[in-house]
Amino acid sequence: MCDKKQLNFTIISDSCFRPFSMVSTEVKSTAVYYRKRLYKGKIMKIKNVEKITDCRHLNLYEISYIDQNGIEKLWQFTTRADKPKCVTGQFDMPDAVVIVPFHKGKDKLVIIKEYRVPLGDYQYGFPAGLVDEGETIQQTCMRELEEETGLNVIRIIKISPPVYSSSGMSDESVSMVYVECDGTQSNKGNEGSEDITTIFVSPPEASELCKDSKIKLDVKTWLVLSSFAESGRV
Repeated sequence: MCDKKQLNFTIISDSCFRPFSMVSTEVKSTAVYYRKRLYKGKIMKIKNVEKITDCRHLNLYEISYIDQNGIEKLWQFTTRADKPKCVTGQFDMPDAVVIVPFHKGKDKLVIIKEYRVPLGDYQYGFPAGLVDEGETIQQTCMRELEEETGLNVIRIIKISPPVYSSSGMSDESVSMVYVECDGTQSNKGNEGSEDITTIFVSPPEASELCKDSKIKLDVKTWLVLSSFAESGRV
């Protein structure tokens, strides 16, 4: 049987090795078979992480990892952190919050319609934003809701642990923060890069939005709206 040092080579004769990429398909299959036997049941492992870009809010990294068959592979992904979470092990604090606001006075759920540059179009979603250094999740939630909608948090109902929606491309995590709010909508706190319209939604209106294939909906928003349409509760 091939030992661990021979996994990337195939024996051609007693004294000759050739690189794995230079041998026939039949011999490759034999080598892969033995590799799988040796590594069967092994845990996948990250070998190396290399930073590709150097931007302010988001950076591209490339991971070298060993898959469950013992084959070394590459994976590109993005992170908002100074170092990827798979390196630091710091998974306890989310990168951002997504706020699910229920307006007490109007008895409706609050969503926003915001222009998203990568889509080149408007997307329906919830108010959201990055957690600034030194902020708590609660502080970020109150700040972002007021900046994006002009509304005020009056009660925090529940906060989710950090959750992930695109882990094939990014280690970004968010906490879903369910709140009760009041006040009058305003876009005075919007930045120049934010084109936001605040919308108040009843359960029947939420149902119609979920059925509308012509609009772009954030995945988390679709799930919450769908539940709200059926139950009338958040």
